Amino acid sequence: MGGSVSSGKNNDELIDNLVEAGLIKTKSVERVFRAVDRGIYYLPNFKDAAYRDLAWREGLIHLSAPCVYSRVLEALAIEPDNSFLNVGSGTGYFSTMVGLIIGSNGINHNIELHKELVDYAKQKLVEFVNSSARFDDFDFCIPKFASGNILDLSVDSETFLYDRIYVGVGITSEHEHLITRLLKIGGILVIPINDTV
Repeated sequence: MGGSVSSGKNNDELIDNLVEAGLIKTKSVERVFRAVDRGIYYLPNFKDAAYRDLAWREGLIHLSAPCVYSRVLEALAIEPDNSFLNVGSGTGYFSTMVGLIIGSNGINHNIELHKELVDYAKQKLVEFVNSSARFDDFDFCIPKFASGNILDLSVDSETFLYDRIYVGVGITSEHEHLITRLLKIGGILVIPINDTV
């Protein structure tokens, strides 16, 4: 999926194209897209594809198309101090952008099925912090990455609830209730169910 906008030569050109196409609508979303260079999250041999509006996969490593992430981030309407859960957090790219919006008083929890991807996300987080020219412009909520299966979680009255939840992996409608039980009243959930959002 993707291809809604033309490719850029760098991260800023890609974001310019997303803004021009109306896929990034708010200044806060534009600001974090510009701060988090998509190229950091690619394997070195594939960085030439980083600024295309296309999904990318190499083995377990996957990034959705930028147009998808922009739509999701706009739909979540994330605010400072929100609590956020990312199910299927992958490389940590999306969670890093969220952390820049919610700030250090927020909560940024991420669960990923594959331990190798959790390790990759942690490595890329360090690279982002050390290389971003815009990092110091933000009050950052550091993403916390954990390996596990959200479907194995038992939910009771003591379970933490979230203001915003993004499910970046497909689940079936029979499992939807397991995710919605983690959402605060009035919260926002973006979830693909049976290949629809």
